[in-house]
Amino acid sequence: MKNILIIGAGKSSSSLIQYLLNKSEAENLFLTIADISTENALKLINNHKNASAITLDVFNEKEREQEILKNDIVISMLPARFHTEVAKDCVKLEKHMVTASYISEEMKLLDKAVKEKGLIFMNEIGLDPGLDHMSAMQVLDRIRDKNAKMLLFESFCGGLVAPESDNNLWNYKFTWNPRNVVLAGQGGAAMFIQEGTYKYIPYHKLFRRTEFLNIAGSGQFEAYANRDSLKYRNVYGLNNIPTMYRGTIRKMGFSRAWNIFIQLGMTDDSYTIEDSENMSYRDFVNLFLAYSPSDSVELKLRSYLKIDQDDLMWAKLVELDLFNPKKKIGLTNATPAKILQKILEDSWTLQEEDKDMIVMQHLFGYELNGEKRQIESSLVVEGENQTYTAMAKTVGLPVAIAALKILKGEITTPGVQLPITKEVYEPILKELENYGIIFKDKEVPYLGYNPNNVVG
Repeated sequence: MKNILIIGAGKSSSSLIQYLLNKSEAENLFLTIADISTENALKLINNHKNASAITLDVFNEKEREQEILKNDIVISMLPARFHTEVAKDCVKLEKHMVTASYISEEMKLLDKAVKEKGLIFMNEIGLDPGLDHMSAMQVLDRIRDKNAKMLLFESFCGGLVAPESDNNLWNYKFTWNPRNVVLAGQGGAAMFIQEGTYKYIPYHKLFRRTEFLNIAGSGQFEAYANRDSLKYRNVYGLNNIPTMYRGTIRKMGFSRAWNIFIQLGMTDDSYTIEDSENMSYRDFVNLFLAYSPSDSVELKLRSYLKIDQDDLMWAKLVELDLFNPKKKIGLTNATPAKILQKILEDSWTLQEEDKDMIVMQHLFGYELNGEKRQIESSLVVEGENQTYTAMAKTVGLPVAIAALKILKGEITTPGVQLPITKEVYEPILKELENYGIIFKDKEVPYLGYNPNNVVG
C-alpha cells in the first residue's frame, strides 16, 4: 500500500482527490485528507474505502510530523506561505513532496538537502504555474531541436466563467481565491521586455494597458501584464529573447471597469477602516469621495470618474449593489480590499450548477533559415459544476499525476524543481489529454510585438 497525505481540501482539491481515488484500487493507494475542518474532505471522499479525512492543525509541529511520517508522499494544497514548515518535515522524515505553488526562496534553500536524500520536491505543477510551464517547454524544446532562434514568447492565462453561466455585466465570477483577484497586480510594477526594450507598468496604470487576444472558437479577450514576466527567461533558456510577456486573461471590458476600484482606492489592503462592521455598501463608496452637503453619492462618483449615467461602466457598478444603504459590510476593522472582496463575493460567487472556464494561450515567435515564423498554442477547458471546476481540474490533475508518477518511480530526478524537463512534462501532458486538457497548436503569420493590440 502506498500512502498519500493531502494537506488542504479547498476548492482546488476536488479533481486531485477524485483522480487518486479512481486510481486507488489499481495502484494500491490510500489517501489521508487533512484539513483544519473535515467537512469538505468528507464530501469529496464520499465514504470511499481507500481514503480517510482527519483534522490537522498545520501549525502543530508534533501533530504534523506524526501524519507526514505515516505516508510516502505529501501533497500540500495549503496557501503558499505555509509550505515551508511542511517541506522541512518532509526533508527530515525523508518524504517526497508536491505543491502547485511558486518555488519560494525558503524552498530553494532546501534543494541541497533534498538532493542528498534522493527526494523529489515538485513545485509549480498546477495550472499557472504548472500547465503553462509544461506546455511552453514542450513547444520551446521542439523549436530548439530545429536550431531555430527564439524571437518572442508571450503567455496568457485566465480563470473565467463559462459562456452558459456568464450572466453578469462584468462577464466574470470567482473561480479561485477571491482575495488574490482583488489584490492582483499589487506589490511592484509589472515588468516585461518588448523588442529588446524593458517596460514597466505601475499598479495604478496596469488595468489601462491591456493587450487584445483572439482565441479560436472562444472569441476575443484582453490581458493585463503579470508582475514579473522576466523571471523565467533563465529557466526557459530565453535569456536573449527580445520579447517576453506574461499576462492574465479577462473578458473584454473587465479591466477598464476594474480600474475604477483602483482609482478610488478600494483595492488598498494597507489600513483598516473604523467601524467598518456597521457601515453600509453605500457608506463604503462614499468614503472615497469628496464631501458635499447636497450631491448624492451617485452624482459625486460619476462626476469624479467622468462616467455618464448611460455608460456601461456605470451599469456595472450599479449591478454590484454598491449604492445600497441597507446592506451592511459586517466585517470588523476591515481593509478596503477586504470590504471590496465581500461586496464582490455577493455577486460573483459560482452557483451550484455554474460552470467556469480556463483559457490559456502561448505565442512563440522564431526565426528558422532566415524566415520568421509564429506558433499559437491555445487551451480552453470548461468545468462541470461548482465543485468540479475547470480551475480544480487544471490545478489538481497535474498535481495528482505528478505525485503518482513519483511514487511509481517514473519521475526520478531529485531536488526542488518545477516541471520543465521532458521526463516530467511529456508523460503528464500526454495523460492530461485523456481528461480533455489538450493544447491546440497552429502556425500563424509572424506578427512580433503588435502595438495595435495594446490599449493605453
